[in-house]
Amino acid sequence: PNSVFIATTISSLTRTQVYNIKDQSIFVVEIRPNWKNPELKMESPIAKTTFVKAKNQWKVFWMRGSGNWEAYKPQATVNSLPEFLNLLVEDKYHCFWG
Repeated sequence: PNSVFIATTISSLTRTQVYNIKDQSIFVVEIRPNWKNPELKMESPIAKTTFVKAKNQWKVFWMRGSGNWEAYKPQATVNSLPEFLNLLVEDKYHCFWG
């Protein structure tokens, strides 16, 4: 398949993060209850990283309110997946989690 869900990594009472791999990209998606109807689940794309083999780096993107991916300008590339995950957790500029 083109896309594979690989892990549910962080759970709380309100949300779950899922990492979805497609080709050279990893997408971080938040799944949480709909605010009007908690029985319904909403999926919201949060971040994306794409491996650039020629540079041996990962490009970092965040999802704008417009629904378009945009380069994360404070740090457009990282050297490893742990570094990418640290950016998400830190979210210094509130691009990923608002």
